[in-house]
Amino acid sequence: MEINEEFEKTFDEAFEQKSEEINAQLNRKILITMVGDVNCGKSSTINKLMKEDIVSVGAKPGETIQIKEIPYKENIIFVDTPGLDDVVKENTEVTLKYYKNSDVILFFLNAAGTVLSENELKNLKEIEKVSQDIVIVLNKIDAADDIPALVKYIQDNTDYKYPVTPISSRTGENIIMLQNKLFDILEKKSKDLMFAMNLKEKASIANRWILAGGASSAVIGASPIPGSDFVPLTGVQVGLMLKLSTLYDKPISKENAKELLIATVVGNIGKTIFRQIVKVVPGAGSVIGASVAGATTVALGYAIKYMHENNIDLQAEHLKSIYEMFLAKEKGKQ
Repeated sequence: MEINEEFEKTFDEAFEQKSEEINAQLNRKILITMVGDVNCGKSSTINKLMKEDIVSVGAKPGETIQIKEIPYKENIIFVDTPGLDDVVKENTEVTLKYYKNSDVILFFLNAAGTVLSENELKNLKEIEKVSQDIVIVLNKIDAADDIPALVKYIQDNTDYKYPVTPISSRTGENIIMLQNKLFDILEKKSKDLMFAMNLKEKASIANRWILAGGASSAVIGASPIPGSDFVPLTGVQVGLMLKLSTLYDKPISKENAKELLIATVVGNIGKTIFRQIVKVVPGAGSVIGASVAGATTVALGYAIKYMHENNIDLQAEHLKSIYEMFLAKEKGKQ
């Protein structure tokens, strides 16, 4: 089989598969549940995370004593819940059901108050019976001292089971860290794309996907078996192109995507090398393959991101020069 025919077949299959995966993601609902005292900054954290006034701020202690669903966009729902000790007993089962069905539970603690009180620890132990998809949010760090000690105290008393993210919903400190912890969980559930599309700031998520794609490509390129990298490498790069274009709400057609890949990665290093990336000398060859595969994928991702963010039409002739600029940067790092 000619390499050109093999590339066409591999690309078409990868495009169809990745398109189906993306479409499936966009039809899934995301449920993010917040639990904690009314003065722990749940509302302001969500507003800061999404860079939008989604939830009213300023509830008084004792005001939120029932579950409150906060629909956001079409398929994303935030749920505000009090601690289980504040729930009327007959509502406890309903509350636990929300925790069980949630994709992520944000368990809020107040760094300026009594951190992980007896009641809070009791609540956490009840919640983790139905879900372990928990991120502990230590809020109001701008009003507290010795944050590392507080984080260690929480970790020691929760057996290091869950990520602890110290943030300030007032100043925005470490909000990106919280965003990344959310995505760690949503990625495992194939729900990260839907959430990412609704963020005002998309750059950090795009970078996350680009670097992950580069790492995956490097592993594939390191395989010492000639030709073993071709199919999975194409899949990674096609998937990255489609995810980034969906993220920025600028979908691309199959033919356009194919032209872009040929004009950049395939055309730049040659179809033969693309299929069998410098694997002549055992060991040394696989290292070269890993670096080339990783660099080309990262350069492709950054080039597409750059064009989307700068409203440049995603055409092959435009992408090629931008891709080569980023590829030179990646090679300069090696």
